[in-house]
Amino acid sequence: MFRLIPMLIALLLAACQRPPPSVTVPPPEPAPVILISVDGLRADYLRRGITPAISALAARGVTTAAMRPSFPSLTFPNHYTLVTGLRPDRHGIVNNNMDDPDLGRFALSRREAVEDGRWWADAEPIWVTAERAGLATATMFWPGSEAAIRGVRPGRWLPFDGKMPNRDRVAQLLAWLDGTPRPRFLTLYFDTVDHDGHDFGPDSAEVNRAVAEVDARIGDLLAGLAARGIDANIILVADHGMAQVSSRQRILLDGLIDPGAVRFVAGGAMAAMNPLPGREAEVRAALLRPHPHMACHDKAYVPPALQYGRHRRVPALVCIAEPGWMIWLSAPTPEQAAKPLAGMHGYDPAHPSMAASFVAAGPAFRAGLVLPPFDNVHVHPLLLRLLGLPPMATDGDAAVLQPALR
Repeated sequence: MFRLIPMLIALLLAACQRPPPSVTVPPPEPAPVILISVDGLRADYLRRGITPAISALAARGVTTAAMRPSFPSLTFPNHYTLVTGLRPDRHGIVNNNMDDPDLGRFALSRREAVEDGRWWADAEPIWVTAERAGLATATMFWPGSEAAIRGVRPGRWLPFDGKMPNRDRVAQLLAWLDGTPRPRFLTLYFDTVDHDGHDFGPDSAEVNRAVAEVDARIGDLLAGLAARGIDANIILVADHGMAQVSSRQRILLDGLIDPGAVRFVAGGAMAAMNPLPGREAEVRAALLRPHPHMACHDKAYVPPALQYGRHRRVPALVCIAEPGWMIWLSAPTPEQAAKPLAGMHGYDPAHPSMAASFVAAGPAFRAGLVLPPFDNVHVHPLLLRLLGLPPMATDGDAAVLQPALR
């Protein structure tokens, strides 16, 4: 009996020295990436003292005095640049209004074109890359997200509804985050600042109210994320700025050319047109000479700094207005004249009035950093990095925004 006691003690000591059974601890869930667009949020709007939520986001993250859009500084071309890393001349959305020899006519109001993936197929947006890599995505009204691009759609998306209140847009995004699987990449889109910029001008009280309202919705989003314990990487951008315009600063091309001699594709800050067969010489002779407040170019000779004119959808002739001026084929109709535009964009991206906002914050970002101005093509490599996706050959350079990361 007494001989067994040392053996029992030895066995107990050995048992005490055995390592505890291994427990598998799941890795922490990666931070969602939320890309927010405030259409027309000119960079200096954030310095008006009316954006406490966005300013707080910038204070704990990264911002810049100006993010330069790509030419033309229009809504659809730049939204697609932000999510593809390609300039409009490469991704194919070269204007808000376009002609294609095979696809016909594209315009923001033409649902059948906006939802046709063939218009967007020259490039791969970030949600397609993410879905192919097995990452869940959800897009709120981002241009291009309503189409099956290269056969792939976002996991969750909604057709654009301009009447949907901004508060409901935020609520929908938070509901997507409550779902299973939780999206790794999400977009959110607000268009009210741009609308009021066009209607009332960038320095109007109406624009200030629209900016303040969107800022409040950003506050709602941040509060909703905090309530859910979600520490997301948030990137807030604009597609372009806004310039003050006037009906007294119109350039009417019918004073220079016969309107029946061209297929007029787009007007505004820039005009684009194709001379009709047999009329090329007269149209070129009239337009390709010096003009006050406007410069016209053959598409092959658009100024190199604009990186524009190679894509098949760019019309033969491109006229670019001086900021503050607009180019139309002829005088507005009485209905159009009754509600003149007070703001416009689409001008040379180098002009200060076209500068767009950029703010980024979250666990991946440094705090309190102000970056030098940069081109918006560099946002896409940043998105790839945040999502753990491999680099892609685009016009963007991951090194430009590398200093923003921890």
